[in-house]
Amino acid sequence: MKKSKSLDRRSFLTRASVGGAAAAAGTTLAAPAIAQEMPSINWRMASSFPTSLDTIYGGGPELAKRLEEATDGKFKIQVFAAGELVPGLDAINATTDGTVECAHSVGYYNWGKDPAFACGADLPFTFSGRAKAAYNYHGGGLEKYNQFLEQYDLISFPGGNTGTQMGGWYRKEINTLADLQGLKMRIAGLAGRVVSKLGVVPQQIAGGDIYASLEKGTIDATEWVGPYDDSKLGFQKVAPYYYYPGFWEGGPTVSFFFNKAQWDQLPDNYKSLVRSCAQATDQNMLAKYDSKNPAALKELVASGAKLRPFSEEILTAAFEAANEVYAELSAENEWFKTQYEAMLQFRDDWYLYAQTSEYTFDTFMMIQQRNGKLAP
Repeated sequence: MKKSKSLDRRSFLTRASVGGAAAAAGTTLAAPAIAQEMPSINWRMASSFPTSLDTIYGGGPELAKRLEEATDGKFKIQVFAAGELVPGLDAINATTDGTVECAHSVGYYNWGKDPAFACGADLPFTFSGRAKAAYNYHGGGLEKYNQFLEQYDLISFPGGNTGTQMGGWYRKEINTLADLQGLKMRIAGLAGRVVSKLGVVPQQIAGGDIYASLEKGTIDATEWVGPYDDSKLGFQKVAPYYYYPGFWEGGPTVSFFFNKAQWDQLPDNYKSLVRSCAQATDQNMLAKYDSKNPAALKELVASGAKLRPFSEEILTAAFEAANEVYAELSAENEWFKTQYEAMLQFRDDWYLYAQTSEYTFDTFMMIQQRNGKLAP
C-alpha cells in the first residue's frame, strides 16, 4: 500500500510537471499572437485649445499618455494645440475630412455647421457636470450623439468637463432685464442665440482680442470659462463685475472625436482602451477644475473682481428664452429634436433626485461655511 501511494504521488507529480510545462509552453507560444494584436499606431490629434489653458488643453496629452503607457508605447497620439495644424474651431472638421485622426474639442464649436453638434456638449439650462456624466454614460446620451455623428464620419467619447461655468465679466452692473438691452457681449453659438432674445447683441471675438475690446469699450461684456482660466487674462481690471452662474454652460462636455474609418480599423482591445482612458480623462478634468477654481476665485476677488449673482428675473427670462430656441431648432432640425427630447425626462428625474441629495447637503454645508464653522 505504501508503494502504491508513493507511485501515485510520483504519477501525480509527473502529470503536474507535464501540465505545468505545457501551460508554460502554451503561454510562450501565445506571446507572438498577443503581440500581433498590439500593432503600432501613430495618430495626430488637433486640439481646439491653446496650451495656456492647461487644464482643458491638458485632456488631449493626458489621453495620449494613458494610451501610450497602457500599450507599451504601441499606441501613440501626437497632440497639436489650436492653430498648430488647423485653427481651433476647425478641429472637428479636420477629423471628419481625415486631415487628422482625432480631435479634442467641444461640439458646440460646430454649431454653425449643424446645431445638433451642440447637444453632445451643452445646452443652456440642461445639466450640471455630474448630471451630464450620468446622462452620457448611463442615460443614452452618448449613444444618441454618436448616431447623429455617423453622417459626419465621426465617433465621440467624453473627454473632460469644466463644471458649471461663470456668467462672465461686465463693465457695468446687470440688475434687471433692462440692463441687458443693447449690451454688446462676446458670446457665440447657441448661447448667443438665447441671450439675443433678452436684448444682448452677441459678438464673435477671438480670445486674444477680448481684453483690448473690453478696455476700449468695443464690447461691454464677455463670457469665458471659470475662475482658474479667467484668472490668467486680467479681465477684472477692465470689466470688474463677475456674474454667476453661466447658465448656458451648466456642465459642458469636452469631447474626443475620432475619424470613423480610422476608428473602425482599430483592434477591439485598442478601442476598449480608448474608451477607458477617455472616461478617466473626462472625470479627471472636472476634478482638476474643482480643485483649482476655489483658490483662483479668492485671488480674483482680492485683485478687484466684484462677484454678483444673476437675478431671478434674468435667470427666469433666460430659461424661457432657451425653451423658445429649443422649440425653433426642433422644428428645423430632426437630430437636434431627437437629442433634446431624450434629455428632458432624464433632466426632470435628475433634479427631483438632486433635491434629496447634493442640493440639501450642499445647502446645509454652505450655511455652515457662511457661519464660519468649516474653517480650521
